[in-house]
Amino acid sequence: MSRLPRLAIGGHVHLVLQRALQPLFKDDDDRELLLRQLAAAARTENVAIHAYALLDQEILLLVTPPEAVALSRLMQGLGRSYVAGFNRRHGRSGTLWQGRFRATVVDADAFLIPCMCYVESRSAALGYPPMEYRWSSAWHHLGQTRSAFIVEHPSFWRLGNTPFDREATYRSVLERGLPPSEARAIEAAAQKGWALGGEAFLLNLEGQTERPIRPRARGRPRNTERRTEN
Repeated sequence: MSRLPRLAIGGHVHLVLQRALQPLFKDDDDRELLLRQLAAAARTENVAIHAYALLDQEILLLVTPPEAVALSRLMQGLGRSYVAGFNRRHGRSGTLWQGRFRATVVDADAFLIPCMCYVESRSAALGYPPMEYRWSSAWHHLGQTRSAFIVEHPSFWRLGNTPFDREATYRSVLERGLPPSEARAIEAAAQKGWALGGEAFLLNLEGQTERPIRPRARGRPRNTERRTEN
């Protein structure tokens, strides 16, 4: 079976995973370089960055591209510029990436906050609680620092009427964490490229793309034709 094209639909939130063949960063200067280039690529492609996390061998993003092709251009531009800078700094050649990036379209009303929590909690895999990890957007959303290139989604603003209210509510979300089943569902959707949302959201998406957005039902299709007797 041929590989499906990546699911990308302009104007919707996308969860993006890009994994590497080896450690992506040798020091904090590398991490700062990637964030500068992410901000530059987002400005160039007019992509809104809602959340991010930089791990040793993985980048996670929550973004809204204005059109489908902008998502690929964002990741291609970031990939090329960062690898070139990394290779110059460290006297190496070749790619860093483990194949193409993975992405899924997200129902922002239902899943924006869980996906933010998923992205910003991934630092726990490195042994760092999200509140203590510098290299994600968690500090921005908790009011500990400001990232100029972060664009708050309306679903985040609905957490409270003031910055303090939103930060306090989101802190409780991060401290509580996601149920394991929800984290697995988010991970699986991004890895497999199936849209993440409720039935109404999925039906709406199906009218915007010819690409399948969810797995087909298992089993043989029912034969609705009535058999004729000889």
